[in-house]
Amino acid sequence: MAAPDERSDAAASVAHAPGGSPGPAGAPAKGAAVGGVELRARQPKAIQHALHVLEEVARIGPGVTAQQVSRSLGMPRATAYRLLNLLVQEEYLVRLPDLSGFALGSKVTQLATLVPTPPPPRAVRRVVEELRGSVRAGVHLVRYDGGILHIVDADPDFPFSDEVRISRDPHVSALGALLLDPSRDHARMDSPIDRGRACLAVPIRDDRGTLVAGLALASTPARLADPGPARATLVDAAARLEPLLA
Repeated sequence: MAAPDERSDAAASVAHAPGGSPGPAGAPAKGAAVGGVELRARQPKAIQHALHVLEEVARIGPGVTAQQVSRSLGMPRATAYRLLNLLVQEEYLVRLPDLSGFALGSKVTQLATLVPTPPPPRAVRRVVEELRGSVRAGVHLVRYDGGILHIVDADPDFPFSDEVRISRDPHVSALGALLLDPSRDHARMDSPIDRGRACLAVPIRDDRGTLVAGLALASTPARLADPGPARATLVDAAARLEPLLA
């Protein structure tokens, strides 16, 4: 037996064909085109459900399951699965490679990258500049917000190979690896974009232990083959940044 909201969604898609009966005075007709897009009586509610699912995935973070979404929103599990799969098809969500859950997709990160990231506070820039002056490598600072990586301060002397891709695809950088697994105490990766580079990143957390930012050092794979010394330097700087960013 279908859940109530599933029956109503199905009824909406079958009952209201284009050119349906007119609604109340001043309202669009059922099935009428509004702004060039056909809206039917029940569709706004379905859109709201999909947006709530998207917001919940962003709130919980990568790896959220359909069962978690269903329980958190008080939504029938079948409805949660249907909306999650729809959002995956439209690239607003992606399935994690191990199929353990969902994460925000490329279309969400594309929208996010259109919003300018405000510059970091002066005290934050001072710590980052001091670190850049002490190492012969690139130093980058990012923030994590709602499962999205925002580049806050990219090193102008050692620029990212592809800022847009690094922002949109967490699988191609050490900073993205922290986002995919917030429990990690560091991440190291040889760049799949630029074969002559490697990156080491450490997390910056708030007082509840939640991942809020990441600090990375970009250099050659040979220099970061033993990440120990560079990691110690990054951890020290991250500790100074925590009270400024949390």
